[in-house]
Amino acid sequence: MSKLKKAPRFKSEKEELEFWATHDSTECINYTKSKRAIFPNLKPSTRTISIRLPESLIEHLKVLTNKRDIPYQSLLKMFLMERVEEELREAR
Repeated sequence: MSKLKKAPRFKSEKEELEFWATHDSTECINYTKSKRAIFPNLKPSTRTISIRLPESLIEHLKVLTNKRDIPYQSLLKMFLMERVEEELREAR
């Protein structure tokens, strides 16, 4: 194995992204010594959106969430995720 190059220090995440988009990481990193890492506390990035829903739908969601003791926005996210996963499975 040839000698590894030293990875540069980056001033920003953007600069680092641009660098790795045009360079091969195997020139700087010895992957034979890597170990699997688990990051159990990572949360996915979220983005706020605005969506108009009928008031009756929101009220129905709130009734369901009161039974489950969770916020209605959390239940809505769960319902959306389940449906998206279902649609993706059917599309295969």
